[in-house]
Amino acid sequence: MSLPPGLLDSQTQYVETSSGGDQEWLTITSKKLYTNAFIVLPSSPRKILLGYKKRGFGAHLYNGFGGKVEAGETPAQAAARELKEECGIEASLNHCGTLLFTIQGGPEWAFQIEIYRADAYTGALIETEEMRPEWFSVTDTQSFEISPTTDAVFPPIPYNSMWPDDIYWLPLLLANRPFIGRADFDTDTSGTYRMLRWWFGVLSA
Repeated sequence: MSLPPGLLDSQTQYVETSSGGDQEWLTITSKKLYTNAFIVLPSSPRKILLGYKKRGFGAHLYNGFGGKVEAGETPAQAAARELKEECGIEASLNHCGTLLFTIQGGPEWAFQIEIYRADAYTGALIETEEMRPEWFSVTDTQSFEISPTTDAVFPPIPYNSMWPDDIYWLPLLLANRPFIGRADFDTDTSGTYRMLRWWFGVLSA
């Protein structure tokens, strides 16, 4: 299977998990490296840490914790730095996916996002000027679950308040299935992001 243009891992076999849209892929002339990191705790009930973006690009959406890879950094180093800067914690992060996305009429470059997850962390969560960390239940239902240790109530993952493509690849991250994908966006008159075309796949068995 041929991958969407711009995805570099052409020597590895992937199996498509989802795709859609009938528009031609947007042209990519350059890329910039970014990271996105998630904490997924395996205890019962399972929960995932997301951040509510308070300002800047992607404001008012929930996402993982990350940002641009600076000169001299590896993506893994940048992911660890951004996690600490945005919510005050440290974690042993494992790479689990690569996401390429472009925005029609947006930045001239494509965003190549290296995605990481960890099953534990150290430190105390803090809210920063950019992000407000919040826990969400990892469940197939839309009901609330109560932690037996903290009595905290965690809502389900808020896909309606996330980037539109997250619902296609976040379940792969939660299942620890290495994935790759691309999504092309534009914005409507209200500034809401909508997908024009997308493709996601996992490593072939």
